[in-house]
Amino acid sequence: MKLARISLEDRTTIGLVRNGRVIELSQLLPDAPSTIIEVLSAGAALRQRINAALAVQPAGAGHALSDVKLEAPIAGAQKYMAIGMNYQDHADEAARAGIAIPKNQLWFNKQVSCITGPYAPVYKPRVSDKMDYEAEMGVVIGKRCRYVSEADARSVVAGYFVANDLTARDWQFASPTFTLGKSFDTHGPIGPWITTHDEIDDPHDLMMRLWVNGELRQEQNTGKMIYNIWQQIHHLSQVMTLEPGDLIATGTCANVGIALGKFLQPGDVVKVEIDQLGHIENRVIEEPVEDHAPDAAAL
Repeated sequence: MKLARISLEDRTTIGLVRNGRVIELSQLLPDAPSTIIEVLSAGAALRQRINAALAVQPAGAGHALSDVKLEAPIAGAQKYMAIGMNYQDHADEAARAGIAIPKNQLWFNKQVSCITGPYAPVYKPRVSDKMDYEAEMGVVIGKRCRYVSEADARSVVAGYFVANDLTARDWQFASPTFTLGKSFDTHGPIGPWITTHDEIDDPHDLMMRLWVNGELRQEQNTGKMIYNIWQQIHHLSQVMTLEPGDLIATGTCANVGIALGKFLQPGDVVKVEIDQLGHIENRVIEEPVEDHAPDAAAL
């Protein structure tokens, strides 16, 4: 199933996306949880009830997707972890720029305050002239876990989403860690919804693409990861307890902006698409001059 957070009129709720329409979960199951994290962590039994209720809905039930606002699907994530240089072609282009290819998994965190909606505007920072894009497949954890084996890692995955790991390159390389350059407000658009793991036979065989203003910049199969998703989860869970709703960005492929000498500018539109998961699309705008914080509805 495809689980979305939608806003319509003066409320935000959970919706099930089907054939270009979205049905409110509360109308299908009045006793259903109120957050997507709770739905995901409830597991297969709740999914079966939802699917049974969805199956008897008429084709035109619910709202047209065009009539609702899609929000970032996960609200209240505790962690947003991301792996660097996890596609060989991207590692090679980094090496050509003088950046050593890591010998182990290279992890950093994006502060969760960067998360924004799949179609929300994203800010060009006032303090950076090197705003870059990175198409990535995202994973959301569905079970509290620690010390997960590679063989068991799939059992803790709740679903997948499309992500753009927007990056201020000058801030990224000005510090021994990547966190600051990866965590500017609005630099974590995700969505457009969570596609549950049971819909994806093989997450390592999906085509991922990114366009800037209609120009194809990135294209790669997720099977080209150096460390696959199960290895990533195993590695992270040696260090920390992973919680339902935690987010993992699994790496980007070649042709990021810094390699092409093409940084993002206000007015640019960045679209990221992954087969079976949908797409997100965000317009770059100047960061507002006034003090601001992201809209709480987008977090």
